Amino acid sequence: DKMSTQTTAQKFLEFVNASSSPFHAVEEATKRLVSSGFQRLSETQPWELVRSGKYFLTRNRTTLLAFTVGGSFVAGNGAKVIGAHTDSPVLRVKPNSLVTSSGFLQVGVEPYGGGLWHTWFDRDLSVAGSVLVHEGDGKYAARLVRVARPILRIPSLAIHLDSTVREAFKFNTQTHLLPILATTARNELNQTESTKEGTQHHPALLRVLAEELKCDIADIRDFDLSLYDTQPSAIGGLHNEFVFSPRLDNLLSSFCALEALLAESGQDSLKDEQSVRAIALFDHEEVGSGSERGAASNLLDSLLHRVTAFFSSSQEKTPADLAEVAIRRSFAVSADMAHGVHPNYSDKHEQNHRPQIHKGIVIKRNANQRYATSAATGLVIREIARLNSVPVQEFVIRNDAGCGSTIGPIVSVKGIRTVDIGAPQLSMHSIREMCGVDDVDHYFKLMVGFFRDFEKVDSKISDFE
Repeated sequence: DKMSTQTTAQKFLEFVNASSSPFHAVEEATKRLVSSGFQRLSETQPWELVRSGKYFLTRNRTTLLAFTVGGSFVAGNGAKVIGAHTDSPVLRVKPNSLVTSSGFLQVGVEPYGGGLWHTWFDRDLSVAGSVLVHEGDGKYAARLVRVARPILRIPSLAIHLDSTVREAFKFNTQTHLLPILATTARNELNQTESTKEGTQHHPALLRVLAEELKCDIADIRDFDLSLYDTQPSAIGGLHNEFVFSPRLDNLLSSFCALEALLAESGQDSLKDEQSVRAIALFDHEEVGSGSERGAASNLLDSLLHRVTAFFSSSQEKTPADLAEVAIRRSFAVSADMAHGVHPNYSDKHEQNHRPQIHKGIVIKRNANQRYATSAATGLVIREIARLNSVPVQEFVIRNDAGCGSTIGPIVSVKGIRTVDIGAPQLSMHSIREMCGVDDVDHYFKLMVGFFRDFEKVDSKISDFE
């Protein structure tokens, strides 16, 4: 109904507005998990698990794995995994960011991922991320920071000074994508610290961080900071039918996966469950996933092997053998946003595959394995959608266009059956993206249905070994 649809979208706005960096997205997810009774695990310690137990862990505080163990779970049973990612294309502050030019203090930034960088011009920007702070006795702590007020801006060049922008807006990402922090004149009036030889960052920027963290500038030893747009996300459109937001790709998928796991984490839901239900919110998807916190890491392998080993003491087979059985019994939903048809560029879509906003969740296919969906895995998710009254659409890229990819093929390489899905959106990789309010609810309901109905559907499909 309309009320539940609006409520789901509104909850997403609260999540994404608080998640201005991958660090903050994981922090927000952690708060919700802890408040729902999930227990934090450490990968550096042996695990103590119980059936119907609820657990989570993080890597680098930018990747999160959360899971529940079914009340009827036995070693060798598989996992139902929804995979998404916490990162988005952004500008990241360089290790040596101090730049001064023509009377302005500027901050050196590096593009992360494949962003539509022209959309970052003339936006009210700030910084967010993690700062390493010295806390005395030789100890260091990673502390989150988000400067709420706009302190940075990348101004466009006036058309009067470059008439070629009438034909095309071209810029150099090294020289033209430098945000302004302050003027040198005003900074000198307000400066309390001098810029010493070898200083890596403007003292004025460090002072803002120190004020937010309530520490001394000298105690800031390093940081991972990204720029973000301070304009909050919003519901808009004539009929309040759209979500206008940064980082829809892929925090909407991460949010819906989290909410679906929480919705199905009650004891009544878990008592007869035979599998592990899991969400894996990875970092580094936008740059290939090749890191210890990316989808190409051992995170999912480790989950299946450790859970299987813990519950296999009374089994006849060895834990290693049962873990391999569990991998083949598992199923992964790679949830990443999809390309909705653009009314001004509809010819950019393949004529028979033009997903529309409000028309349902998109099943993504690619013959060259840029997506992991097969006929069999596509049928599984299509049947789950039918059982839960969720409309679905199909997407295939045009033959003459390059196809993006997801964590789907990377996860499937591990031997896990995988399907690629996403909610349709416009302006993907822009600083401000848009999708449909209805599809937020469709996405959430399909993920809940996956956790609830997968075995029912999978048991009716012939074995494809």
